[in-house]
Amino acid sequence: MGESVETIEDIENSAQAIRRILVVDDSRVQRKIVSASLRRWGFSVTEADSAANALESCRTEPPDLVLSDWMMPGMTGLEFCREFRALPREDYGYFILLTSKSEKEEIARGLDAGADDFLTKPVNAAELRARIKAGDRILRMERELIDKNRLIASTLGELQKLYDSLDSDLIEARKLQQSLVSDRYRDLGVAEASLLLRSSGHVGGDLVGMFPVGQSRIGLYGIDVSGHGISSALMTARLAGYLSANAPDQNVALFRTAEGAYGMRPPADTIAALNRLILDEMDTEHYFTMVLADVDLARGEVILAQAGHPHPAVQRRNGKICMVGRGGLPVGLLRDAEYDQVKFHMAPGERLLIHSDGIVECADTQGRLLGDDGLETIMRDMRHTHGPAFLEALIWTLTEYAGVEDFKDDVSAVLLEFKPPLAGH
Repeated sequence: MGESVETIEDIENSAQAIRRILVVDDSRVQRKIVSASLRRWGFSVTEADSAANALESCRTEPPDLVLSDWMMPGMTGLEFCREFRALPREDYGYFILLTSKSEKEEIARGLDAGADDFLTKPVNAAELRARIKAGDRILRMERELIDKNRLIASTLGELQKLYDSLDSDLIEARKLQQSLVSDRYRDLGVAEASLLLRSSGHVGGDLVGMFPVGQSRIGLYGIDVSGHGISSALMTARLAGYLSANAPDQNVALFRTAEGAYGMRPPADTIAALNRLILDEMDTEHYFTMVLADVDLARGEVILAQAGHPHPAVQRRNGKICMVGRGGLPVGLLRDAEYDQVKFHMAPGERLLIHSDGIVECADTQGRLLGDDGLETIMRDMRHTHGPAFLEALIWTLTEYAGVEDFKDDVSAVLLEFKPPLAGH
């Protein structure tokens, strides 16, 4: 072929993709001519005198590049190319057809069969080197892409493991947060209290609860911490400790009386104390809204303070609903914030609903919020549904309204219902 000796390093750099070449030709002379040049250039060369033998060689030791004659007895180079492409392999094999054909239709048939390039016989050494260089560039890019995809797959696998671990931790965190509301229903004698807490994600920033104050009084609260997720959930856990039913000495809403019993501070004073605690003792960007109520069960008297939380709803025996509370600033924004409270009376058969904004700000598919009017309609429609059943029905109604089962915000509520008078009383 009359070419100068050139090593594989002259063909390309050390990142050579083409190292093993299979030469297929029924002419022994043509095979030897081409193979001799390839070996001088540093390639590992295998020869085959037929397409059938070439296929067997490809199965045992897949070549990086195939140089195959087109016209051979038995299986042609075109048919061999199709069979070569059908072989399973991890990477791509480059295929060059050696042919005397130059018609466009024949070239199109070769490309359709899976050939990457063509060389006209007799083979010119310079052209052969150029075609191998081109094939090597393509294979290197293809193998670099495979390596990068493997790296991406490996990285995604590691990320999936981390996600699974985090997901498992969040599931446990959800259980722990739900355990903060351990008492979902309590029969208080003259009244019943039911609690609802449903996070929009694994964990959320809503919290509801109740705690006893002596024999005939209870404290009720609803809290909504700004944001969502882990940091908001940690904040609710801290606040649950400040309003603990199990550790009254740590409950900021309670104080010891001279007789050694526990009394309840005015709700407005307790919220102001929490505001100072948040600003003085917690290094956080979070704030929260809140409703805190002191309920005298024996007299049906409720003293309630509101701090940015939605107005609680009171439903009278005749079904009429009124919103109570005076608004107020959220807790944790201004150091000198002051909070007002209201006092009202509840009779047998009446109920109080303290709820988060996840209810009244629930949006339908058109973006329309439920609002106070929508909540009033729900309460009127379900005036004969009580306790946990009412809260479950409320969730189902919100699901139908929103058109989705997963709400964008946390949903929580405290329902206090004074039992109706007995017949004949």
